[in-house]
Amino acid sequence: MLFRDYEPDRDRDDVLRIYREVGWCTKPEHEDAFASLVEGGRTMVAEVGPSVECMVTTDPGTLRHGRRDLPLVAVTGVTTSRVARKRGLAGRLTARLVAEGAASGGLVAALGVFEQGYYNQLGFGNGGYEHWCAFDPSLLTVSTKPGIPVRLERSDWERMHAGRLRRIRYHGACNIDSPQVTCGEMRWAENGFGLGYVDDRGELSHHFWCSAKEPEHGPYEVFWMAYRTKEQFHELLGLLRSFEEQVRSIEMREPPGIQLQDLLQRPFKSRQITRRSPHENRMTASAYWQVRLLNLPGCLARTSLDAAPVRFNLTLSDPIEPYLDAGSSWKGATGEYVVEVGPDCHADRGADRSLPTLVASVNAFSRLWLGVRPATTLAWTDDLAGPPELLDRLDRAFRLPVPYPDWEF
Repeated sequence: MLFRDYEPDRDRDDVLRIYREVGWCTKPEHEDAFASLVEGGRTMVAEVGPSVECMVTTDPGTLRHGRRDLPLVAVTGVTTSRVARKRGLAGRLTARLVAEGAASGGLVAALGVFEQGYYNQLGFGNGGYEHWCAFDPSLLTVSTKPGIPVRLERSDWERMHAGRLRRIRYHGACNIDSPQVTCGEMRWAENGFGLGYVDDRGELSHHFWCSAKEPEHGPYEVFWMAYRTKEQFHELLGLLRSFEEQVRSIEMREPPGIQLQDLLQRPFKSRQITRRSPHENRMTASAYWQVRLLNLPGCLARTSLDAAPVRFNLTLSDPIEPYLDAGSSWKGATGEYVVEVGPDCHADRGADRSLPTLVASVNAFSRLWLGVRPATTLAWTDDLAGPPELLDRLDRAFRLPVPYPDWEF
């Protein structure tokens, strides 16, 4: 068993075989998507005998906390072949790349999950709920009459990536640096197409990328929307509404800070009428992403809370340690800290006996720090405990907006 860097000429066929085995590569265009995602990021593989049987990819980016951006290690691909399951390959390889990212300056890591629980063993905790909405475009109430858009093709991936990076961003928003990630995501879209608008400088000001499994009547699925203003957002919704004569349903993730139900006519009636149909109108929720701190002092140094200062001891545990190589320069976040949160946040190694103590896993504290859930209820459902008075003060300190990555990975 050998962990090593991915070598395209040597390993591409083996990794494509893994992609086919797990159902990620079912069409020829998916092979192009694979090449963009795997070869555009930092990829390592596990070699078992004569072939590669596991692969992990990470990409650098940023995660926004409040109004500040923190260096992000985005885990964008983890997969293991059918013959190498339950051997610890994916966990150890993911831990190695997370540690590498932390040693290179990453302060926080995030990933999408196939099921809750697996990545908890590496210190990741659940993010917030994402809402997916399916609706008849004729039910949109926006009155904006859209201008004539430009047609966007797969060859426009660099322009669209730049547009995504310039979009309006809220608390929790992630950016991934590599344009290859956008290129790969676009190629997963069946019958993919995009529409958008160009500003005076020739740059995309706002756009969306969409798939159309059934091009005639839908459903269409919006992979992402990128915009900077209310007017641009409404214009994109106006474009979606313009499909109403032909397309019966559109699926999209609810944009950060928006309740799509505010913009739909008779949403409950339409859900009842379309129930169990191919064009069912519905709203579903899932916490499909997870997050963890890599460097507690570094994250808190870039955190500012609109609250009175709270000082406390933090006893932090990190379950990733057993998965790290003996020679890893990054050892996880386990330790004793004296923490202050408020307008100026910081964490220093040590303990102060005069202060109350919070005991938490990095999984749970990461969720508190990002505002996923308050301290008092994390103490009910996660690995976090402290005096009631401290938990109450932390609830008031971490009154943050709901975090939305606004970038699926």
